[in-house]
Amino acid sequence: MGLPWYRVHTVILNHPGRLISVHIMHTYLVAGWASSMSFYELVVFDPSDPVLNPMWRQGMFVIPFMTRLGITNSWGGWSITGGTIANPGIWSYKGVAGAHIVFSGLCFLAAIWHWVYWNLEIFCDERTRKPSLDLPKIFGIHSFLSGLACFGFGSFHVTGLYGPGIWVSDPYGLTGKVQSVTPAWGVEGFDPFVSGGIASHHITAGTLGILAGLFDLSVRPLQRLYKGLRMDNIETVLFSSIAAVFFAAFVVAGTMWYGSTTTPIELFGPTRYQWDQGYFQQEIYRRVGAGLAENKVYQKLGLKFPKN
Repeated sequence: MGLPWYRVHTVILNHPGRLISVHIMHTYLVAGWASSMSFYELVVFDPSDPVLNPMWRQGMFVIPFMTRLGITNSWGGWSITGGTIANPGIWSYKGVAGAHIVFSGLCFLAAIWHWVYWNLEIFCDERTRKPSLDLPKIFGIHSFLSGLACFGFGSFHVTGLYGPGIWVSDPYGLTGKVQSVTPAWGVEGFDPFVSGGIASHHITAGTLGILAGLFDLSVRPLQRLYKGLRMDNIETVLFSSIAAVFFAAFVVAGTMWYGSTTTPIELFGPTRYQWDQGYFQQEIYRRVGAGLAENKVYQKLGLKFPKN
């Protein structure tokens, strides 16, 4: 009797090497798309006027995300902040895109290798000597590695300790630039417009991920917990992974819609929520009103403040 179409994961259930292979192939597709899309956008992108013709107005999708991470220069000699660059180095738009091309090619070769050599001794159970998946241990490895990457990004890249920092701007998109960020450990770190929350949250989440990963690698789950959470079912593993991705996508969708420090206006453009609420118009009226109250506007124009 054939298996139903939605049980395709049973094909790799007892093939640990091939389970790794399909994951690496997925990474190859993501990295390959990111690099090819980056090169395409760099071909059609016009960096001559970043103020009146910014990247978001030109319909760029990948370049804003690259710029948000601190990339501002190109091998073409231009900078997103204006001016010319003589030697941008590898940390540039084309340099990072090229690194992703190389990375995707290596992932493709690694995926093929693991698909062919799927029955390695390292994947065999010590008792039965047959290929098997130790899903709790796999979960611990994933938690540890993802926590390590998260902690490194927050403590080194964002803070500028060993990295460029990130793009930081004001809520109105007037002062944006790449700079190091100091972690915000107080209540202000929960403000979506405080950049310090990015560093502190990544450091905290990374630390918890590392500790949780080490715990799962060293402690076996209770049998009742193991069966209750169905830890031996690869469909459960897939479901929990998709749930985590959904949660992250839900948070990103909210910050994209309402605006936050992770979506600077210079890179991603104003949100629909800001236009509907008259966000910029209210600020313009406030600043003009404040200037009128202090007689600054009339002084700059060389006029006399009218008297009643």
